[in-house]
Amino acid sequence: MIAVEQLSVRAGDFCIDGISFEVPTGEHGVLMGKTGCGKTTILEAICGLKEVVSGRITLMGRDVTRLRAGERGIGFVPQDGALFATMTVRQQLAFGPKVQGWGKKEIEQRVPELAEELGIEDILERKPFGLSGGERQRVALGRALAVRPKIICLDEPLSALDEETHEGMVELIRSVVKEHGITALHITHSRREADLIADKEFFLEDGKLVQGRVE
Repeated sequence: MIAVEQLSVRAGDFCIDGISFEVPTGEHGVLMGKTGCGKTTILEAICGLKEVVSGRITLMGRDVTRLRAGERGIGFVPQDGALFATMTVRQQLAFGPKVQGWGKKEIEQRVPELAEELGIEDILERKPFGLSGGERQRVALGRALAVRPKIICLDEPLSALDEETHEGMVELIRSVVKEHGITALHITHSRREADLIADKEFFLEDGKLVQGRVE
């Protein structure tokens, strides 16, 4: 479960106040709104990347409001993927488990397992330069999923993809999240994407959050 209660966050002169919503365990929430309305600010606050002024963030029943990002147990897919330029795909997938102190055998088992699930077995030895948009996003998703998080946050992960690739990635994200019982919060500008993937839809406008469709 992702529960946000009366959240207030400031980023420079920009601020968001009194935001509350909940994504039940195992469901996929989608947050929509115009550019600059604060969607990413909310997501980053949940992930521990923006300091909270007031309010509370609860993840899977645990108050994480004041915890560091690495202590929250969230898999994060940023908008541009943010892959490490000098690492191979194999190294990207192994990064999180290494940071968390997994053993070598565990990592050697997890990386090919994840690569097969995401359809990227053939690019494990390649570096990000030259990968297609869809390949880059599969790798970014894999890096976020590598440590088997219970929660994943995605910041417009499909915005730069062509239509055909976009459709395939929507299906992949939806199936992976459902199969593993992950609770997800997903930012998008696409109404079609939201309708295809969301269990719950939220719309942010003029600093107010509304649940359900907003035409």
